[in-house]
Amino acid sequence: MPVMVKPLLALVARDLMNREVATIPIDLGMQTAARWLAQMHVSGAPVVDERGSCVGVLSSNDFVSCCSANRSRCGKHRAEARIGPCTFPECYGSEWQIVEPESKEGTVREYMTRDPATAPPDAPIGKLAEMMVDAHLHRLIIVDERNRPVGVVSSTDIMAAVARAGHEE
Repeated sequence: MPVMVKPLLALVARDLMNREVATIPIDLGMQTAARWLAQMHVSGAPVVDERGSCVGVLSSNDFVSCCSANRSRCGKHRAEARIGPCTFPECYGSEWQIVEPESKEGTVREYMTRDPATAPPDAPIGKLAEMMVDAHLHRLIIVDERNRPVGVVSSTDIMAAVARAGHEE
């Protein structure tokens, strides 16, 4: 995040955003997307279509939905109400990802959150914070006039700006 030279309430998204936006193609497989997010050390990313337009967001919550759907397809697993790794030998995965080798992998398109919360680069910090609080979000995708992701503002970015402003007084 850039060094703050403006007063706190004069900051806008472009002052706060991380410009290195990692995007996920809409037709990527969920297992591949999970590996990619883990390698990038992020818990979510914007999903883009073939034109590069933001059409959704994929986050850790979406993986929970995906895994729940995969588990409920199998009769043996439907009765399993516990959380944790599957103990059936034909399954593999971590505690958050139960995958049956013979099942067809879902795609990001099937599990992403559609209509993601976005804001323009000139959105003021107060509006960004309000959007996050109202929607119970930890990140907003900053998009250009063609709806292409150009940055991400996280709740941590906003807290860092507030913390720095407190030291400057």
